[in-house]
Amino acid sequence: MSNDAEPARQTTTPKPPPAWRGWALFGLTVVATFLLGLLAASVLERRREARPPAPIRPIDEMEMDSGRWGENFPRQHDAYRRMLDDSTRTKYGGADPRDYLAETPANVILFAGYGFAQEYRQARGHVYAVEDVTQTERVGPATPSTCWTCKSPDVPRLMGRMGTAEFYASRFLDLTDEITHPIGCFDCHEPNSMTLRITRPALREAFERMGRDVDQVSHQEMRTLVCAQCHVEYYFRGPGKYLTFPWDDGLGAERMETYYEASEFADWTHAISQAPMVKMQHPDYEVYTTGVHAYRDVSCADCHMPYRTEGGVKFTDHHVQSPLLNVEGSCAVCHRWGEDEIRRRVEGIQDKVREGRDRAEAALARAHFDLAAAAQAGAADEELQGARGLVRRAQLRWDYVAAHNGMGFHSPQECMRLLGAAVDLAGQCRVECARILARHDVTTPVRYPDFGTKEKAQALVAQFAEGSPPDLLGEGAGR
Repeated sequence: MSNDAEPARQTTTPKPPPAWRGWALFGLTVVATFLLGLLAASVLERRREARPPAPIRPIDEMEMDSGRWGENFPRQHDAYRRMLDDSTRTKYGGADPRDYLAETPANVILFAGYGFAQEYRQARGHVYAVEDVTQTERVGPATPSTCWTCKSPDVPRLMGRMGTAEFYASRFLDLTDEITHPIGCFDCHEPNSMTLRITRPALREAFERMGRDVDQVSHQEMRTLVCAQCHVEYYFRGPGKYLTFPWDDGLGAERMETYYEASEFADWTHAISQAPMVKMQHPDYEVYTTGVHAYRDVSCADCHMPYRTEGGVKFTDHHVQSPLLNVEGSCAVCHRWGEDEIRRRVEGIQDKVREGRDRAEAALARAHFDLAAAAQAGAADEELQGARGLVRRAQLRWDYVAAHNGMGFHSPQECMRLLGAAVDLAGQCRVECARILARHDVTTPVRYPDFGTKEKAQALVAQFAEGSPPDLLGEGAGR
């Protein structure tokens, strides 16, 4: 048996935790409970805010005053009211009523004999629609009420009372006392549910002719089609000036040309070349359908009326404007570049389209003068018919690009394709005119008059309209 004794085990009594630790845990629990309560209250408050507010008052089925709608939807109406600022400006757009004829005097020549050669300005926006259309020099005693169609929510009311065809056939000036409300809520929304809807018959009729039911489209597509009620190419059909979209053969420029050629339609006869011309209006929707944003199912509203958030409320910004005036809220939602980089990319695309437009406008203006010179040399209308058809086709393509908003950004490739075609067709016209002049023993160059300013161009057009045009053939012409 070993003599070594085992060491005695030392037993220790655990010390009780410090008294402050319990109080600390208690305090942390109270604080955590308080913070969780605040979070829960915030979530509930945000959910409450996000719920559609109970209408302060019902909106009448035929309420045209957007201010009354604003009582129920103040955020949307406040944004809508910001369109009253008509000083906003981007490089090629904005609400500033810039004078297109002063910026591009060649437009006076291209629209010679038509109202757009007298006045052509940047639209100031929806809230000024009635004021601007009544003050433009393009309106006169012969203007039909069809020109009211996209300017006011009073139009559907009058169409319902008068009948659509009867409304179109009446005189514009006869309805100035009854059309007072600018474009607003009623134009796009059902009054109480706020569901998007089509209020203009021309779009509905165009869809029917294409075999589509506009009431069956998706909500996302409707966020574009409410804009397409007005931002499209159109014409006044027949003696009743019935508003019609020329989409039966398709939405492209060549498809519309086919449509117009079939009926030998012309908006006016050019004062210089005597060519039968088509004035493209503002085919924003048609151009958009050929671009990448349409391919990606991005609607007009996504860029021009992007979503906003205030508190827990997400709503559509009804300040309709160029996305370049709200890059962060529109472009930057998808494109993760800096604001300056986005603007440079957009303007870089627009600059190239503008250059293409300049080339087309120069070629077209000279083509019109070449035709006038051939007529001065003694060419008959039958001899000039082919060349006049070429300048008509060329200008239709140019105007498809020039008349739509965005300086080509909605579909840059399509716009540049059409501008190239316009230059080519204008060149063909000029070659044909040179042949005609040669047959009439004119071999000297055509003397192109100076149209470098709006005033000079308008004075020049007036000479042609009065039957006393300048001599375009020059000295030595064999006449």
